[in-house]
Amino acid sequence: MKWMIVTDTFPPDINGVARTLQTLSLGLAKRGHEVTVITTADGAAAENARSGVKVTALSALPVPGYDGIRVGLCTKRHMRKLIRQHQPDALYVAVETIMGVNAIRAARDCGVGVVSGFHTNFHSYTNDYRMPLMKNLIARYLRYVHNRTARTLTPSESTAGQLRALGVQNVGVLGRGVDTSLFNPQRRDPALRREWNIGDDAPVALFVGRIAAEKNLPLAVKAFQQIIKQNPAARCVFVGDGPLAKALKSQHTQFIHAGARRGEDLARHYASADIFVFPSLTETFGNVLTEALASRLVTVSFDYAAAHQFVTDGTNGFIAPMADEAAFLQSCTEATARWNEPALRDAALATAQKLSWEAIIEQFEQELTDASRSLLTSASHPTPP
Repeated sequence: MKWMIVTDTFPPDINGVARTLQTLSLGLAKRGHEVTVITTADGAAAENARSGVKVTALSALPVPGYDGIRVGLCTKRHMRKLIRQHQPDALYVAVETIMGVNAIRAARDCGVGVVSGFHTNFHSYTNDYRMPLMKNLIARYLRYVHNRTARTLTPSESTAGQLRALGVQNVGVLGRGVDTSLFNPQRRDPALRREWNIGDDAPVALFVGRIAAEKNLPLAVKAFQQIIKQNPAARCVFVGDGPLAKALKSQHTQFIHAGARRGEDLARHYASADIFVFPSLTETFGNVLTEALASRLVTVSFDYAAAHQFVTDGTNGFIAPMADEAAFLQSCTEATARWNEPALRDAALATAQKLSWEAIIEQFEQELTDASRSLLTSASHPTPP
């Protein structure tokens, strides 16, 4: 069958959503489907084409003040043209931006079923960006967009509950796997640890993610400071880029700022660390957490999304009650005391090794197939001439 995926972000972008969508696309192609991705960058077009995924890049505008994030520009008329050109059996629309909305509208016009994805907690970002009055407006907008599709998929039950509370109908959970062939402890690199000026007798604490307000960076800094106070020989590393990267680096020179990393280099940074600090409160899933588990790290996170699903406190990582900063820092204290405990780290690895992408891709295939058979069209929405 033929599937079309519409998204503002796709590799070479460095973020969890982009990597997830590429994994799903390549998985569908491997299962014999024709896959077209409509996105905003074609830097990986040739690489994806070799694996059976066609990438078409549209015009886009950068988000002011947020490096690396773009919003696709596409009218309903142009999206309708793309749909007729590629003749997909169903669409997966992964964004709620104007490109995503016009894709949903065009698909309805063309009699093509649509599944939408909820990948980013935009309505939760309003507090981080000091726009609390926008929260209700964004929530109404999300409800409007997603209720115009046959099904909305989100990666965790906690996020699904949030969507249902907003009034979004027919919400399903499409989980996430982790690529253990890429993220694994065998990539631990003594040379990289020497660059960080640390041996094997002290821990490296790691943060991986966008260096942006919604990632709760002040708590990450507090956690790093506490880890160093508890174990002065420890090193703390930020991996990632974003609008606050320059300020973070200038204000906290005691930490290592490795910038954005991808592929095997990213996996090497994970595996060369020992403790993973994940203070974000706005994730729909948190791919970085499962990548850290797969790298055999001792993780510290809040008890929601992926952490709620996969981490048992004190057994394969540490979790703190949602938004309880004091409890999070206490978990960091425990992680620092137990960073080199084999049973704890082996349990983290064993958890990740069960998270295969195969079943998730199979479910995704079925969701699209179901949408292709249950079109959201009626006599009031005829196919335009």
